[in-house]
Amino acid sequence: CVQIFFIRNGKLMGREYFILEGTEEISDNEVIGEFLKQFYSEAALIPDKVLLPNEVEEAQIIHQWLNTKRGGEKVQMLVPKRGTSHDLVKMATENAVETLQALRTQWEADKNKQTQALSELQQALDLAEPPNRIECYDISNTQGTSSVGSMVVFEQGTPSKGMYRHFNIKSVTGPDDFASMEEVLTRRFKRWQSAQEKQQVGAKPDPSFAVLPDLLMVDGGKGQLGRAIKVLESFGLTEKVPLVGLAKQQEELFRPHIDNSVILPRHSQGLYLIQRVRDEAHRFAITAHRKARGKVGIASRLDAIPGIGPKRRKALLEKFGDLESIRQAPLEELTKIPGITEEIALLLQAGLD
Repeated sequence: CVQIFFIRNGKLMGREYFILEGTEEISDNEVIGEFLKQFYSEAALIPDKVLLPNEVEEAQIIHQWLNTKRGGEKVQMLVPKRGTSHDLVKMATENAVETLQALRTQWEADKNKQTQALSELQQALDLAEPPNRIECYDISNTQGTSSVGSMVVFEQGTPSKGMYRHFNIKSVTGPDDFASMEEVLTRRFKRWQSAQEKQQVGAKPDPSFAVLPDLLMVDGGKGQLGRAIKVLESFGLTEKVPLVGLAKQQEELFRPHIDNSVILPRHSQGLYLIQRVRDEAHRFAITAHRKARGKVGIASRLDAIPGIGPKRRKALLEKFGDLESIRQAPLEELTKIPGITEEIALLLQAGLD
């Protein structure tokens, strides 16, 4: 939750809050930076001063952009540490926390909506029981590199984040989402088999894999559905695990060996739940992919530059945070890093351009 206070002549003139989905694993400075860009891209008025709870990603770029949006007049971006400005930011933060807690409590307490959503899915998909445990899978990659599969679990209509898992794709070369999905599901159900064996000998299995889902959902429609069918058949689970593929365009649900798709009513609780599960799988896959890509990409690009070894790479990332910030940094800022001479700084700028 981001809370904004609008202050004029020292007086609170208004307030507004925004709920940002899918930000749990993103740093506060990145969240605030992205929010600033979105909010002020549409704002009618750019203020002369913006008070922030912490430093933001791409601070220099955002600062210059705000100056331009204000017609060349300077905009101050400050992180106050004391005084009235600090108290204002603290109060806004407390408001954001209270708002988020109230909304979360409201949703979790509304068991009727969750029960209704599960009942609608049971009826629409002709399931024997309400799908109290839903698992959804998605694949994320950049042109086939650093491919990651996500597994999210919803129990009783709410996310069970302790059950989430991600899979770094091992057997697939290039951008093949179908083969990647087959690998992810195969690994998931192998772990289910292993969990059954551990239970028989008294060992404690991973609870993420020990139980079969009441509904297995793959993001991607008929193509991904075909690979999921293949995996379930190989484990003899086609009768035990209900399966659907979700196509993005019209939110169609496809079932195995049935031509007609299921389209849930537009404003139904069942559709809302399916969308939320799908979006959460997508978010979790992208987050894991960014981490995997970042570990490979940043290290390899910096290490390829003459004069940049592990120590200097570490110092650069501690100071600037990411490649874009290093690329945008003035020469004099780069040379303040221990071991970065002007010659190395010039090679660094050229190598990242």
